[in-house]
Amino acid sequence: MAEIVIIGTSHISRQSVAEIRQAIETHHPQCVAVELDMKRLHALLSKQKPSISFGDMFRIGIKGFMFALIGSYVQKKLGKLVGTAPGSDMLEAVKLAKKNMMKIALIDQDIEITLRRFSNTLSWRERFRFVWDIIKGAVMPKAELRRYGLDKIDLTRVPPEQLIKKMTLQLKKRYPNVHNILIRERNQYMIKQLKQLSKQYPVIVAVVGAGHKEEIEKAVSARS
Repeated sequence: MAEIVIIGTSHISRQSVAEIRQAIETHHPQCVAVELDMKRLHALLSKQKPSISFGDMFRIGIKGFMFALIGSYVQKKLGKLVGTAPGSDMLEAVKLAKKNMMKIALIDQDIEITLRRFSNTLSWRERFRFVWDIIKGAVMPKAELRRYGLDKIDLTRVPPEQLIKKMTLQLKKRYPNVHNILIRERNQYMIKQLKQLSKQYPVIVAVVGAGHKEEIEKAVSARS
């Protein structure tokens, strides 16, 4: 049975980069699996900023387009605050795998499929809640941060597991379709990919976002 080591990261955390280095140096995997698809890997390796054009709207839908636009903006802003470029964790994993001649496996679903699913399944209730949450965040930013336990969070570190679980449950409660598309479906896709890889490689280090770690870890640990 293959050993699969799951590293849960924050995409703008310096701590994540250090943990990835340590995991690869400690476990000496034959394969490094990353939460990327080919498009995002190409953008990281070519040092291009992932660009979103109006042409993309016709392929992924307006809701998926707006989500990608807002998500990209937020990550850039947070990255500037901590001095770490978004995606540094995944880029470090890829570079170390290349340096040590390890297999690089892209285990995430194609981003366009995810965004298209997002556009097709977002309910009207979730749309109204999303607008309302943005308004509350703009009017009462400190109160909203305290409400979710984010007022004292250190962006240079991976959030505590308890906080990640709390935020995931909140997402599932307020935005069930969003949770299904962004978390559950992608977890299932990545679990399937890792199980296939485990038939070929004795030791695998998998680098995924911290919000995906618990479910993926449980699934691969329970494999027969």
